[in-house]
Amino acid sequence: MAGFFSKLMGKADSGNTPESAQAEHDNIDPFDRDYGAGEDRDSVIYQVSGMLLSYPTEETLDLLPEFTRLAQATEDPDFAQAVQTVADWLTARELEEVQSDYVQEYDLSRRHALHLSYWTDGDTRRRGETLLRFKKMYRDSGMLTRLNGELPDYLPLVLEFAALVDRRQGRAALQAYRPSLELLRLALRDGDLPHYGLLQSICNTLPGVSPETQEQVQQMAGYGPPVETVGLSGYADPRLTQVNPNNI
Repeated sequence: MAGFFSKLMGKADSGNTPESAQAEHDNIDPFDRDYGAGEDRDSVIYQVSGMLLSYPTEETLDLLPEFTRLAQATEDPDFAQAVQTVADWLTARELEEVQSDYVQEYDLSRRHALHLSYWTDGDTRRRGETLLRFKKMYRDSGMLTRLNGELPDYLPLVLEFAALVDRRQGRAALQAYRPSLELLRLALRDGDLPHYGLLQSICNTLPGVSPETQEQVQQMAGYGPPVETVGLSGYADPRLTQVNPNNI
């Protein structure tokens, strides 16, 4: 496994090309927009972040030295620090305690949902169409997808796809759900959770500057001013609004 991750630094499945301009027509599938392949080190950021955002196991602990080495090899000090912060959190206590905290923050609490479409579609019928779009991305790539009980928009799965299968297509999918990534990033920041730096590094690989407020995320998504209640006009139960701390 460690040797497998080592190959990421030399991965050459897609070369560097200039990012194309934003598609002019809103009806173009966001997954089909071309934002370029990014940089080779992005594959490392995606794969390592995906593993560290997943449920922590003994294997995760065994791979921490490799994750740390790969992060340092990217020559991105912010990403290296982000990985170290999570590594410190993982090793500060017994694994069972860490796993319990992880479940509380990422599985039981909706405030830090790792499913990208949850932030935009909530638990609505519209979300089913989104999940099918992710499935289509995997199917079209020829990737043999083992969801292991997760939905196809599960962030660690999308990151693994971007790292190991098709970085260009993976970047398009991540950018299509950039508002979700940013809302999750802000929630982790406000909750002072150790994975915040990983989300910041992921967002830094994508076009554009990360917003600092939820209002700016709404502007990024093309919505108007925030409203007081959960839900935006035209959508049954989206999450692109001010997060209600009681909605967990």
